[in-house]
Amino acid sequence: MKPTRKTAAALAAALLALTAAGCGGDDAKPGAADQAIADSPATTASTASTASTASTASTPADAKPDTSGEGAVLPISTDLKKKPSVPKPSGTAPKELVVKDIVVGKGAEAKTGSEITVKYVGVSYSTGKQFDASWDNGQDFPFALGTGAVIPGWDEGLVGMKVGGRRELVIPAEKAYGAAGSPPAIGPNETLVFIVDLVKA
Repeated sequence: MKPTRKTAAALAAALLALTAAGCGGDDAKPGAADQAIADSPATTASTASTASTASTASTPADAKPDTSGEGAVLPISTDLKKKPSVPKPSGTAPKELVVKDIVVGKGAEAKTGSEITVKYVGVSYSTGKQFDASWDNGQDFPFALGTGAVIPGWDEGLVGMKVGGRRELVIPAEKAYGAAGSPPAIGPNETLVFIVDLVKA
């Protein structure tokens, strides 16, 4: 779905309502709502960071994502021409951000502050149900990495990825939508799994 001013205004109003209700500090940057895409959970970082301010306060600023692959061992296709199928995860959801490269790219590297473009599929860890996929609307998703335009799990987990790569991210709630979730698609305290293909960096 393409961004619209109406959608951006609705998102901004919802964010102000959450802030007024005492859900945490307003981390939104001017114009951040303009980057929102309707029904794209990865793009509503302002709501996510507001909802999870308390839980992320104790996380060290220099904390690194787990790149060992533990907790991210799903059998994912390496065919970058097709939407990947994501099976329901099993076992206990990891408590830290987990990053696993399915395909290692050979192109330009995604760096903090750079404009990147991705394709993605997102599923809930607890149910295995898809809640969003750029593949379904046929549009790649552009954004500025590391600027708060997306959920923290993306800002941290996509750094260092190279164009032509496919990466799996298992994102705990505190780096996604926290205790509030993103109803109705994402429940409270839900761990998320994203399969992300880097198209441009």
